[in-house]
Amino acid sequence: MSPSRELDQTDAHTVVQGATAVITHRPRAGHEPRYERWLDEIIPLCRAHPGHMDTQIVRPIAGVTDIYTVIVRFDSPAQMHRWLASSSRKRLIEKIQPSLVDGDRYATRSGLEFLFAGTDPSTSSPVRWKQWLVTWSVIYPLVLLVPYALASLGARLGLPDNRYLLALLSTAIIVGLMVYVIMPRYTHLVRRWLFR
Repeated sequence: MSPSRELDQTDAHTVVQGATAVITHRPRAGHEPRYERWLDEIIPLCRAHPGHMDTQIVRPIAGVTDIYTVIVRFDSPAQMHRWLASSSRKRLIEKIQPSLVDGDRYATRSGLEFLFAGTDPSTSSPVRWKQWLVTWSVIYPLVLLVPYALASLGARLGLPDNRYLLALLSTAIIVGLMVYVIMPRYTHLVRRWLFR
């Protein structure tokens, strides 16, 4: 397998704002500490790259998976592709290559597709109706519970009732929970159905 394999899933005829690279690496047994040190070296370089917006590392769960998934978001597909092709990244990929079972694998996605990224970059995104159903099934209870919990907490603390502040805080918490906490775990839980 070649050191880098890109599977671009953006439509060349569509104007896209923002882009995500979903990178998967499987370190050889016993090489995990070396891989963690390598992450400490490459992540700051990625964050310093123009257009970088966010980086998330989903570490393996013992007994479940041995794959690291690194999700990197940029403000444009062009900036993302510049990072992926940069000499800094290529040099560091060459450095870690001997410690990886499957080499460097990544897929590029736009919009919310990154929430539905499987562990195998060659897997395409699930059909839209499944994405809708999974997203709705998470957002619906959050939209009911988070504003209620915040309003109750505000009342207990004696804060004034401000619907704009409540909406601002509620949406920030809901989106944060969706992107960082719930969707990575939920999509992993339903992956067999989701990617069928």
